[in-house]
Amino acid sequence: MCTSSIHNRSTRTPLADRLHLCHREFERINGGSLVRDRLSLKTLREIRNGKMSPERNCQMWYAIQTRTRRERSTATLLIGKGYEIFLPTYVSRRLLSSRTEEVRSPLFPGYLFSRFDVHKRLPVLVTPGVIGVVGQGRVPIPVPLSEISAIQGLVSSGGPVEPWPYLECGKRVQIGDHALQGLEGILIGHKGNHRVVVSVTLLRRSVALEIHRSCVIPIPS
Repeated sequence: MCTSSIHNRSTRTPLADRLHLCHREFERINGGSLVRDRLSLKTLREIRNGKMSPERNCQMWYAIQTRTRRERSTATLLIGKGYEIFLPTYVSRRLLSSRTEEVRSPLFPGYLFSRFDVHKRLPVLVTPGVIGVVGQGRVPIPVPLSEISAIQGLVSSGGPVEPWPYLECGKRVQIGDHALQGLEGILIGHKGNHRVVVSVTLLRRSVALEIHRSCVIPIPS
């Protein structure tokens, strides 16, 4: 039995190893706890030199810039090609002549998120409505999984969210007694209410969630 097991491992092909790593990565992202994945200079060098390991490169999240007001149609086309798409939206009120109408708009106008193999991104780039993949120069940069998870948590919470100017400095807090317990962001005051702001560093955009101050816990600096 031991000999057979060793033989099977030794004859596994590189492609089989890559598929195995991709499967493990998918389970880690979707079935595990929140993953902290901050982009480092080493990661950037690996991407530029094409040396990123299969596990790191497999199906990471990227921000795709779209043409103005083409986020939904572009997302539909990419979904039709089999890509996983995340297009976060929020509900706003628009005043018409005699009534108020609720409108659902993108949280990040001109952008959507997709998970794909960056080395096979040509089908994404040629999709109508796509301007490009956000990155540094011509090098696509993945969005940290922690930021994607935070935005997904805000959107699925059902609470009132809205776009917010990007905040780089401020008091970081963690949500405590709330459906979004454990989520981290920046606490701000706005018109007598408190909000937790979650940012997407790569896009320099933020999203604000209105929350009671008693639900947040300061994070020691």
